Amino acid sequence: MLNYFFEKQLRLSNSISFQNVFKKSYKKTTGEIIILGRFNLLEYPRLGLSISRKNIKYSHDRNLIKRLIRETFRLLQHQLVLMDYIVITKKNVLYLTNKKIIDMLKILWLSYRR
Repeated sequence: MLNYFFEKQLRLSNSISFQNVFKKSYKKTTGEIIILGRFNLLEYPRLGLSISRKNIKYSHDRNLIKRLIRETFRLLQHQLVLMDYIVITKKNVLYLTNKKIIDMLKILWLSYRR
């Protein structure tokens, strides 16, 4: 049985991890969302979020987008390549519905499928 939790070990937690992904990464993008990925030596993928207050002004909007990203990652983590991922959002993601954001994220995540 697969474990679908989003545990602490599945998060990029320090700036060194973020810098490693930003230095040399594979990039998948749409007009609103960018996912950067870099291979890791762990037995599981990890997720980091970069959602700027400059792009998304209100915290409740940023938190909603973070929840959507984490949920799609949690559900698809067992199908993903073992990489460290950083998700970056752009300003125009606010104009999309939740369903549209989830569909877009699923397409981007599955481009990193094993």
